[in-house]
Amino acid sequence: MRVAVLTVASAARRAHLERQREVLAVVAPDVVRVEVFLDETVAPGIRDAGVRTLHVPPGRHGLRVGAGRNAAAAAAIADGAELLVFLDVDCLPGPDLVPRYAAAARLHPEAVLAGPVTYLASVQRPETDDLPHVTRPHAARPALPAGTTRAAEAGEYDLFWSLSFAVTAATWERLGGFHDAYEGYGAEDTDLAWTARAAGVPLRWTGGADAYHQWHPVSSPPWRHLDDILRNGTTFHRRWGVWPMRGWLDAFAAAGAVERRGDSWLRT
Repeated sequence: MRVAVLTVASAARRAHLERQREVLAVVAPDVVRVEVFLDETVAPGIRDAGVRTLHVPPGRHGLRVGAGRNAAAAAAIADGAELLVFLDVDCLPGPDLVPRYAAAARLHPEAVLAGPVTYLASVQRPETDDLPHVTRPHAARPALPAGTTRAAEAGEYDLFWSLSFAVTAATWERLGGFHDAYEGYGAEDTDLAWTARAAGVPLRWTGGADAYHQWHPVSSPPWRHLDDILRNGTTFHRRWGVWPMRGWLDAFAAAGAVERRGDSWLRT
C-alpha cells in the first residue's frame, strides 16, 4: 500500500516541523511526503528537498487549514497514494503510527481511522526511541489496545480530531474533503466528522497508531481565537443546525465576552 503523510504548516511552527521531519525520517522513511504551507510566502530555507511542497495562501480571515489539507490530499492521490495519513505540524509520529494505520486500512478501507494522541508536557523532548515510553493517550477519547479498532458510536463523532487520522484515497474522494469555507481556528475537523457520519462513512478508533503533540503555549478557552470560533461556528451552524465548540462558547459567555442571541453567538 502506497502511503502518503500530509502536513499543513506555517513559519510559526518551523521548529515543530523540523522535529517532525526528523522523526518521520526514522519511523517512516518510505512514505510519500507532502507539506502545504499556509503563510503568505514560503521562505526557501523552510522547504525540504525530499518533500513535495505546496502553498495555499491565507484567506481574508486567516489560515485555510481545510483547504490546505485538501490540496495535500489531491497532490498525494495524483502521485498514486492509496492511504492518506494526515498529521498536524505539531505532532510527532510514533514508531507504529504508519503501520497501524495501514493495517487498519486493509481491514477497514471504507473508514476514517483515528489514532490516540499524547499531549507532551513543556519539559518533554523525547527522542524517537523514547516515544513509546511517554505514551499517555488523551483521556477524552477511546484508547484501544494496539492492533485493535472499534467503530465509533454516533455521539463519538464529535471526538474526532484532525491532528492525526488516516483514510484511503477512495474514501477521501467519497467524503469530498474538508469544507473549505472555514478560515482560521476551529470547526473544520468536526465538520468533516459530521460529513462522514451523514454519508455513512464509519469512524474507527485505531489502537497503537500513536501521535505525540509537541508542547506549545495555549489558553483555555482560546481567547486569541475568539473571533475565529464565532465566525467558523456560524458557518457550522448554517450547515448543520447546531453550534460546535459549545464548551468554549459557554466559557466565553461566563466571562462576559459573548452572549447568545436567538440562534447566534455574538460579542457583547
